[in-house]
Amino acid sequence: LCVFSPLQLVSLLLIGIAAWGIGFGLISSFRVVGVVIAVGVFLFFIALVGLIGAVKHHQVLLFFYMIILLLVFIVQFSVSCACLALNEEQQSELLEVGWSNTNSARTDIERNLNCCGFRVFYPNETCAADCLRTLHCRPCAPIMEEYAGMVLRFVGGIGLFFSFTEILGVWLTYRYRNQKDPRANPSAFI
Repeated sequence: LCVFSPLQLVSLLLIGIAAWGIGFGLISSFRVVGVVIAVGVFLFFIALVGLIGAVKHHQVLLFFYMIILLLVFIVQFSVSCACLALNEEQQSELLEVGWSNTNSARTDIERNLNCCGFRVFYPNETCAADCLRTLHCRPCAPIMEEYAGMVLRFVGGIGLFFSFTEILGVWLTYRYRNQKDPRANPSAFI
């Protein structure tokens, strides 16, 4: 039964981090937080299906759990490898695309990092940073690029670790699923 705890841990971490980000005002985009919480709830539900399938030795639930866990592994492994493979130029391009496509994230970034504008701040733009009062604001791109590499390596490493625990869970579920149920009638297997 301990195989199911990594998936439960990941789901609870997703839900907790999203709630923490909203609670401390770090994230104001309810769409992003809603997606993170939905993914966390989905993963928790899948972990519960696996747990119930293992306790009841239910073949269909274990098969469903194994297939979904394999799909989660493929997605998580791919995203983790992508996070670890991005070079600084690609990170900078992604940050620029994200900056130009979201207004709420831009406001959050300016407020939390105390910066204005992406590479250059123009006086006719609005800025939510406190440094605007002193007119000595740094652009946000260098600050974000400094954090982006560190965050991508951290997220990629954690994702890679949990993806390997998930493939271990798939293998153990496959092995457990093919065992005879010890509570079943022994004469039924003859």
